[in-house]
Amino acid sequence: MARLTGTLWEGVALRRIRAGADPDATPRPVALPIGWDADSAAAIAALAPGEGPVALPRLAEAWIGRVTRCGLRAGLFEERGAAQLAEGLRALLLTRRGAPGIEIWRGEVPKSGRAEPRFVLNLPAFLEAEGGFDLEGYAEACALAVRALDALGGAKANRLRLGFADLAGLLAGLGLPYDSREARNTAAAIAALTRGAAEAESGRIAARLGAREPVALLWPAPPGETPVSGLAAAARAALDEAASSPGLRHQALLALALPDAVEALLGAETGGLAPATGSTRTVLTEAGEVAEVPTRAAMRVARQFQSRAGTLLASASEAARAAMREAVSPFLHAVPPAPVAVPAPAQAVPKPAAPLRRHAGSTLHVTVGGHKVALRTAEDASGRLLEIAFTLSKEGPAFRSLMEAFAQSVSLGLQSGVKLADYVEAFAYTRFGPAGVVEGDPAIPRATSVLDWAFRRLALDYLDRRDLPQPSEEDCLPESLGNAAQQAPLLPLDLPPQAPPGRESAAGGPRGRRRNLRLVG
Repeated sequence: MARLTGTLWEGVALRRIRAGADPDATPRPVALPIGWDADSAAAIAALAPGEGPVALPRLAEAWIGRVTRCGLRAGLFEERGAAQLAEGLRALLLTRRGAPGIEIWRGEVPKSGRAEPRFVLNLPAFLEAEGGFDLEGYAEACALAVRALDALGGAKANRLRLGFADLAGLLAGLGLPYDSREARNTAAAIAALTRGAAEAESGRIAARLGAREPVALLWPAPPGETPVSGLAAAARAALDEAASSPGLRHQALLALALPDAVEALLGAETGGLAPATGSTRTVLTEAGEVAEVPTRAAMRVARQFQSRAGTLLASASEAARAAMREAVSPFLHAVPPAPVAVPAPAQAVPKPAAPLRRHAGSTLHVTVGGHKVALRTAEDASGRLLEIAFTLSKEGPAFRSLMEAFAQSVSLGLQSGVKLADYVEAFAYTRFGPAGVVEGDPAIPRATSVLDWAFRRLALDYLDRRDLPQPSEEDCLPESLGNAAQQAPLLPLDLPPQAPPGRESAAGGPRGRRRNLRLVG
């Protein structure tokens, strides 16, 4: 810990707790600042590679040190600038205002110049005690993030991914209903400020290392007025500063991303532009019991807007989400991702419930063929399925990424009007590993794949389909090729005629048949 002496870490008291990356993971010892909750400990466990003990200071210093080393080698700054950047990144993390994406914590960022590392800023962390927004602190955080991401790419990356999280928590803290003109103006101004501050920093880097991209001649016009004092003017000033640069170092900077463990570490409760998920959230106590606790957004609302809590934390319609995306998208360099399915929290403390009970969405935990699987769903007010998501504990990053992309595509289809029954017909009984015995779901004892179990479970819950037969044990074996019909020859070929005895060299004999063979290709 000697290298932490003289840094912000020196005055941070730590506590130790055992936590796992998810409820089914084996807990590991985690050291984190006093006052950080169990969700943060679980996030640290997910961010740290391996399975042994982990301390937040050492885990963070690994990527902070990598940032400064890469930046020094690329000539982005001198030793003094490296020390200032490192201390600024520590401050962002300890105040839970910002941190890089999970791939940077795990050291998985490729060294290619085409890499697009990610940094996320937690919007509610910039709320001020008197109800305002720390505009200067936020603009400086954007600049710090751009410098850190550019350093990680060795000053070679042409595209970076700076984004923000928990817009819903910020709006609730400001007393703005998500589905309101004031909220959309505030969100658009935040996006404009983020883009302006990021591109201004890109311009400063270009002034030292050379410009690679021209400054945009046509800028989206930020809102002229917002309920947040000074926000509209700050956004306009940031865009003007970026426009005055002789050129930019990066082609794209601002892009929202699907949330991962970093959002949980920072205390963000929603990703990107997603609306609030309710006033309470489900937690697992140390005794292993399910309990409901207020969300952080609900606690902020209770302090200042108690009488309006229901309005500020109400579920948003798809039309409200679309209007928010339309307001913010002009300032982004990439289309915002579709919201992922998350377990929607209940509005009241639930009694001990039987498995598979839902409150506007659920998380189902089963084991398929010895592999732990979690299926998360989200529903609209009428109970119609809108989104699904998977969590797989044993699979590799490539397989998990494919499953995440698959779940997102299904969610988009459901929201666009594709019938769940069509998905059930397409993916029930799909065959790939893991497969076999299903533990945790008494209605489905066996499955030929994770998708087979998931879509037959959705068929039971949302379509009341009880006509789908259970696969046999043979169907679930890895070497199973299917049923007899599936094993039949693909082409009904007749055998050639046999030659009479003693005339094998004739057209019907083996030699004749060989002469009749033709090479095709």
